[in-house]
Amino acid sequence: MLKEARSAAAHVASQLRQDRERYAELGQCLRAAPPSAILTVARGSSDNAANYCAYLIMARLGHIVASLPLSLVTLNKAPLIARDALAIAISQSGQSPDVIEPIRYFRESGAATVALVNDAASPLAASAEWALPLHAGSELSVAATKSFIASLVAAARLTAHWQNDAALLAAIETLPEALEDASHSDWTPAIETLAPASRIMVVGRGISLPLAMEAALKLKETSGIQAEAFSGAEIKHGPMTLIDEGYPLLIFATRGPTQDGLLKLADEMRKRGAKVLLAAPDNVAGRDLTLPVAATADLDPIVAIQAFYAMAASLSAARGMDPDRPRHLSKVTRTQ
Repeated sequence: MLKEARSAAAHVASQLRQDRERYAELGQCLRAAPPSAILTVARGSSDNAANYCAYLIMARLGHIVASLPLSLVTLNKAPLIARDALAIAISQSGQSPDVIEPIRYFRESGAATVALVNDAASPLAASAEWALPLHAGSELSVAATKSFIASLVAAARLTAHWQNDAALLAAIETLPEALEDASHSDWTPAIETLAPASRIMVVGRGISLPLAMEAALKLKETSGIQAEAFSGAEIKHGPMTLIDEGYPLLIFATRGPTQDGLLKLADEMRKRGAKVLLAAPDNVAGRDLTLPVAATADLDPIVAIQAFYAMAASLSAARGMDPDRPRHLSKVTRTQ
């Protein structure tokens, strides 16, 4: 897991060297014929990446994006009106039937279909009109790391080309160096706090919420911690009841309009006795963990998760577990 996470910079550099014309062509097509609706199709870590993709598209392009409940197609056989819609699937393996079937349905029903997929020879890639490989290489660790990062980068490229935003495209080109720096972040205080923990809330908001969701999933997968992700705006709507003396919270306060509220939440939770791990950029006083930053705030989650992954692999070992062989899990998941 650690080796693969730290290789992300090289794989992202490889991705950025390829498929430029394909992304540009897709962006031009989406500008020429804007979709009537946009849906994401994904599971697990890929669904967390899809949430990031959706946030970028909504924030930058103004289109409303929804996550498709996959059983509507695979089990309920609902007669969804898909003509002129856009369906974006994200997957590492491209093998799961409940991701493949909706893309086939949407394509046959007149929607534009995009697959951001690591295995370019997979059934998912063959099913989509636009297959854009992640170029993350073979992944041996059960817990996805470099392919998740590559998915975020592909989502950012898709958005930037659709928006035809030269500044965002230029910022994306700097990600390999930023990821390499992030892979050496020192998050030792998190290991000291979380090694004895049995539960934790992972908090983000806005563009950092998908980051919190992915971190919570990895804490469950690799360390057996009951980790739940929440928006900072949701904590007071019930979850705060769970927070007592010593309850651990990991808060991702990335740059942007949601940061101030997350910093205030960290202060309030500390006053309630919670054991707060505040992850924030180095210009934020009172942080416990330093978040690396990218060339622009919209790309910060990409480098922030790299810092987390390195810590998560070490945390798993500190808890006497093997991050490469989580209990009951396999690399390729096939659900209906």
